[in-house]
Amino acid sequence: QVQLVESGGGFVQPGGSLRLSCAASGKIFTPGVMGWHRQASGKQRELVATIDSGGTTNYGNALKGRFTISRDKNTAYLQMNSLEPEDTAVYYCVYAAGKLTWGQGTQVTVSS
Repeated sequence: QVQLVESGGGFVQPGGSLRLSCAASGKIFTPGVMGWHRQASGKQRELVATIDSGGTTNYGNALKGRFTISRDKNTAYLQMNSLEPEDTAVYYCVYAAGKLTWGQGTQVTVSS
């Protein structure tokens, strides 16, 4: 099975930046799609961004331009700039290769 280790969450003021990382390891036979979803308190989980092994990206509504996803083999990165309080959420890494594997989640809090 695949294991995911996330890092990089934390507290930042509005307008600030954070970079999340997600490293996949374990039984990886073929490269999967990697990405992040997020879930704010009281809201449904939503897509943030995904990237496949060829570098093709997909972003959730209105996030492209502030958020950039990248990848180096089986580690994905999410650069988040111009953060807003509405970006406060738990960010979950996901790895998709035949089945979905979710990370444990990392808290991102944007507040003054």
